[in-house]
Amino acid sequence: MIGQRESVSGAHFAFTDRWGGVSAAPYEELNLGGAVGDDPEAVRTNRELAAKSLGLDPARVVWMNQVHGADAVVVSEPWGDKPVPRVDAIVTAERGLALVVLTADCTPVLLADPVAGIVAAAHAGRPGMVAGVVPAALRAMTGLGADPARIVARTGPAVCGRCYEVPEEMRAEVAAVEPAAHAETSWGTPAVDVTAGVHAQLDRLGVRDRRQSPECTLESGDHFSYRRERTTGRLAGYVWLD
Repeated sequence: MIGQRESVSGAHFAFTDRWGGVSAAPYEELNLGGAVGDDPEAVRTNRELAAKSLGLDPARVVWMNQVHGADAVVVSEPWGDKPVPRVDAIVTAERGLALVVLTADCTPVLLADPVAGIVAAAHAGRPGMVAGVVPAALRAMTGLGADPARIVARTGPAVCGRCYEVPEEMRAEVAAVEPAAHAETSWGTPAVDVTAGVHAQLDRLGVRDRRQSPECTLESGDHFSYRRERTTGRLAGYVWLD
């Protein structure tokens, strides 16, 4: 259920795999995405299971309506009955409030400044990485008092640069914005490495404590992959502070 978990000075990072939930094929098992065609009751149950496995109150978990953009918002409480905003990064200074990003090949980005008590979750697909969703999340964090030199960054399972094949023109367009994302597949065709691009952006912004998951979602049968399966579930990355 929780494929990777780490705690740093009271900041907690967790990434799910696809197992331990109740969803039926093709979303088996732990689909946490509510907009992929799965049974809503199964998704609700999966979200409760995942939260409780992390020691979280499911009612204190904040989700996004992700749109592959670069907008970031600051949150202080769950959305409740309000519409979930169309954003790709959320930031909070509320301890105990967990932020979540959903992915199935895109790069999930979790950020925390444990000293300032500020965390962020960002959804960095190819369009969002190019548009600057990660810098937007950093700006929102620093606006609340975070210091990039103290920020801990973790990126979760995502399609790797050896597998993310794209047309040559697209690779050139991405590399013109973020050269570190220029890649080649293992079979010698043009590719994009979104995670490498994200880490290059974080490095330029002064974030030094960075780690990335070794898991490629397309290669791993333990993770959902949109590029491999098309109709599939969504993984989640969680970040919160004690």
